[in-house]
Amino acid sequence: MPKLTMQPMTKELSLQAVFNKQCSFTEYRNWVLVNYLLATGNRLGTVINLRIKDINFHDGVVILTKTKNRQQQIIPLSQTLVKILQEYLQYRQGEPEDFLFCNQFGKQFAKDGLKCTMKKYNYSRDVEKTSLHLFRHTFAKKWIMSGGDIFRLQKLLGHSSLDVVKEYVSIFGADLKEQFDHFNPLENVYRSQNLESKTALSMKRK
Repeated sequence: MPKLTMQPMTKELSLQAVFNKQCSFTEYRNWVLVNYLLATGNRLGTVINLRIKDINFHDGVVILTKTKNRQQQIIPLSQTLVKILQEYLQYRQGEPEDFLFCNQFGKQFAKDGLKCTMKKYNYSRDVEKTSLHLFRHTFAKKWIMSGGDIFRLQKLLGHSSLDVVKEYVSIFGADLKEQFDHFNPLENVYRSQNLESKTALSMKRK
């Protein structure tokens, strides 16, 4: 495989590019994997079963054939992830039936193998939290904190009911409260007009 140069991106968990540094295909693949996990929230078992043919660039979606509930699922791909995957496949190459993220021998990743690979990748960047499931957790948190609705989140995560998604909302309750005043429409009105709540209204006596 040729030496590659990864482009800089925002640091999030282990989403840290190597600036102006040549890297191996393995390191590049790991970087793409981190982007994919953070952008989709897919489970480990789903990711290792992805094949090149499952990526539909024309429609901007990925077809998940191996899911926890054993039902095929189609989810959208973000514009940034589409660009990353398109470039990745220029180096990955392979046939439609080949696994999208393969091991160093071009074969399917074992679950433990991928866990170990990502653990080493994260540790090399001083990232101590290495659980692949943490990306799924982070995807859900960022979605909720950005104002995404729980019904779409349920579909994206592949949950059969809203129960698990509601647990996410409960877990992130403190985080939501921290940002509540900042995004709250009423607070923004008062802030923009430099008003104080006690002087904003005056009632007329009958």
